[in-house]
Amino acid sequence: MSGREDEADAAAGKPSGNLALFDLDHTLIPFDSGTAWIRFLMRHGRLPADAEERHLAFCRLYVAGTLDIHAMHRSNMQPLLPVPRATLAQWQREFEVDMAPRIPASSLAVVERHRANGDLCAIVTATTELIAWPIARLFGIDELVATRPATVDGLPDAAFTGEIDGEPCFRHHKVSRVTEWLARRPPGLGNRLADFAQSWFYSDAMSDLPLLAAVSHPVAVSPDDRLRAHALRAGWPILDWGAAAFIETTASHLPASGGGG
Repeated sequence: MSGREDEADAAAGKPSGNLALFDLDHTLIPFDSGTAWIRFLMRHGRLPADAEERHLAFCRLYVAGTLDIHAMHRSNMQPLLPVPRATLAQWQREFEVDMAPRIPASSLAVVERHRANGDLCAIVTATTELIAWPIARLFGIDELVATRPATVDGLPDAAFTGEIDGEPCFRHHKVSRVTEWLARRPPGLGNRLADFAQSWFYSDAMSDLPLLAAVSHPVAVSPDDRLRAHALRAGWPILDWGAAAFIETTASHLPASGGGG
């Protein structure tokens, strides 16, 4: 296909045959979305005074590599269990408005470059869907692979139980969760990672190495020390959202304008 045909397909919104996956915290956004959610709720008097400190204690375990994500999920969800789902949905809408000014223009531009190219875009995050969906909407991303809060009897609109539904979208489970998500897509639209001509995964954390290794274009974003060292050894691009001239210095690692390659 010619470059002009690629450009016409992108303009018409046709799929490119490429896949772009994005981690959320410290990748698309330069902060922890869970902490932002808790601080948002605390400002409105919706959480107990010790909620942030309890959450940060789990964050320290994550940095140490000893986090029990199930325990973290239970702790963060417990104060929300009595809240009606309709009320939680309203709080999500308010949180989305609150987060809008904090979304970096540089990361918005990278996502938009992929979207304009017709790439299938998804956020893949250990963060619970409750928190991740409002931020995904701010990026214009309609596909989310995140940790799912379990509901009573597995009913979609039922009350939350405080547990995780299935496997958390965390560490090596990110690969299996992406595999499951792709398999549920309509036949012929990319049901395996291998079906995509090119695939990207942007992440900041060494814990995401299994999914980074599974795509054709792994990208380390403001990476932790271990991932930075690994990326340097492997020759992977390393991006820093705060770097000057971000788009210009990383354009070679993005899909070509109007191209499917």
